[in-house]
Amino acid sequence: MKKRMTIMLISVAVLFGAVIGFQQFSAYMMAQWLAGNGLPPATVTAMEAKLEQWQPKIRSVGSLRARQGAMIVAERAGTVETIHFKAGEEVRAGKLLLELAAGEEKAQFKAAEAALALAKITMKRDKEQIKVHAISQAQVDADKADLQAKQAQLEQLQAVLDKLQIHAPFSGRLGVSTVSVGQYLNAGATIISLQASDKMLIDFNIPQRQMAEVKAGQTVSLQTNTFVGRPFKGEIVAIDSRVDTNTRNVHVEALIDNAKGDLVPGMFAEIQIETGSANAYLTLPQTAITYNAYGTTVFVARAGKPTEDGKDPMPVAEQIFVKTGAVRGDQVALLSGINEGDMVVTSGQMKLKNGTPLIINNSHKPANEPAPTPQEQ
Repeated sequence: MKKRMTIMLISVAVLFGAVIGFQQFSAYMMAQWLAGNGLPPATVTAMEAKLEQWQPKIRSVGSLRARQGAMIVAERAGTVETIHFKAGEEVRAGKLLLELAAGEEKAQFKAAEAALALAKITMKRDKEQIKVHAISQAQVDADKADLQAKQAQLEQLQAVLDKLQIHAPFSGRLGVSTVSVGQYLNAGATIISLQASDKMLIDFNIPQRQMAEVKAGQTVSLQTNTFVGRPFKGEIVAIDSRVDTNTRNVHVEALIDNAKGDLVPGMFAEIQIETGSANAYLTLPQTAITYNAYGTTVFVARAGKPTEDGKDPMPVAEQIFVKTGAVRGDQVALLSGINEGDMVVTSGQMKLKNGTPLIINNSHKPANEPAPTPQEQ
């Protein structure tokens, strides 16, 4: 029994020894291979650093509104008698839009006309009689006051009749209405929206530090997601006289030509204002930049050492500290650290270190648009 146990222990020891020996041998051979072959190559994307023109711009967002716009409301309560408009049509200033029932008011108006006519006749007769001293001056004065009262009453009733007829206060485009003939409207009830949108206003805000770069008459460009890639031009017409104490922003208003009627009040838009003169900067995609606690770096592809077999050497990575500048879209400006023409790694640098051989494959490049637009799939 002891003999069997001894044989088994020796067998286990030999097995473990063989395993450990194999692992040590494998590690030794791997170290030898790495020593002879260097770092394994890494596949990356890269591009040449080039100078590009950068136009300084102020960017903001805002909402469009009509140059003139109003909600047409009923000034007096009444029942809708006639509708003279169609939803969405263009109307001229003064066009009759809607009439409220005015039977009672018209009857009162006729009675007031008759009373005024009688007051005029009485006044004329009494003026003749005072010439022959048939009546007193006090009677004539009373007739004059009565005539003026009757005239004022008639004008008051005329104003009431005018309010029962709703006219367009200015030229523009009507919206959608839910008012129907026979419907009773309370005073102040909304009838329809009227917007003069041949020219649009856009309201937006800019930080107070950029106020000196903006002035009335300056050109603005805006885009909406309704017309992607189609800019609309306008100019700044007003800058608020004060800065908002909560946001430290100033309100700016710009006028946009909308002769075709493509823009609609309430639309959201992105605004750009060009300021100053253009500058040339070395430009790279933002993905090329690595931000660390000890600085900002990029990897540059440098020429490798010649091989013994005469094959073209693979480029190798070299990490360089850089100073970055302004950002626009997917791009960033490089102020120092690299030169024009340097081949800079734009993606895949997380697996690199100095001396890593590089395989450059640009079949899938990172985004590099100065003004990217959202992509909907």
